[in-house]
Amino acid sequence: MLKSIYITCIIGLLLCNLTTIKGQSEENVWKTLADVKFENVIDPLSGLPVQQAKFGEEVLALNGMEITVYGYLLPEKGYKTHKEFILSSLPYNLCFFCGKAGPETVMEVSSLDAIRYSDDPITLKGTLMLNVLDPYGLPYILTEAKLIK
Repeated sequence: MLKSIYITCIIGLLLCNLTTIKGQSEENVWKTLADVKFENVIDPLSGLPVQQAKFGEEVLALNGMEITVYGYLLPEKGYKTHKEFILSSLPYNLCFFCGKAGPETVMEVSSLDAIRYSDDPITLKGTLMLNVLDPYGLPYILTEAKLIK
């Protein structure tokens, strides 16, 4: 009996590792996205200092890839349904905009269908785009997002 429990645990660990290797799980993608540093540069258009994202290698490899991400919908225009919104890895009261986290914990989302606001976390699948051009935008953009759950 102990041997079968041990084998079941080993198989479970292998399956978890395969999921991580084959594609980013909802929990792991935010850990990967945390590999970004911000450096101060002068915006050539305005002449003002801004922070420019410098992405790590693993993050760069995800650019243009379909990912699955788990997080909290932060409405931009009231508590209703949205096709464009911010997704945060943290609940509303701990998010970047409340001063509790960094910009690597949020992403702009453009979804195919309107998604109803909820305090509960959601899971989305979409194409990740890295923001390398707009120093005033968020570092991550999820396009063509679909609600998974």
